[in-house]
Amino acid sequence: MTTRLVMAREPLPASGSPSVFLAGPTPDRSAPAPSWRPAALDTLTAQWNSETPLTVLSPESRNGQRAARYEDQVDWETTARQNATAILFWIPRDLRTMPGMTTNVEFPIELAC
Repeated sequence: MTTRLVMAREPLPASGSPSVFLAGPTPDRSAPAPSWRPAALDTLTAQWNSETPLTVLSPESRNGQRAARYEDQVDWETTARQNATAILFWIPRDLRTMPGMTTNVEFPIELAC
């Protein structure tokens, strides 16, 4: 049917409906690189064939509008991951443009708890 995109710090949908959190590195302003998440959204949309919409949760900010406080971003991401039906990881490991080092720290620890 369709997908619905919810981006960083936007209201999360009620739990119970299918959702996927797009985990992995976010492009850094100091080393600009294209985001991988739009292609992931396109792929999920093309493959999703349920009558129930899929919510795709992206930790990237809409229109590049960063969080005023780091804690606001972290809190949103933590809640979004906890509420997601699935977590999709992509870690390109390109040390020049998108090393994804924070993903090493953030996700394995949280998932092991």
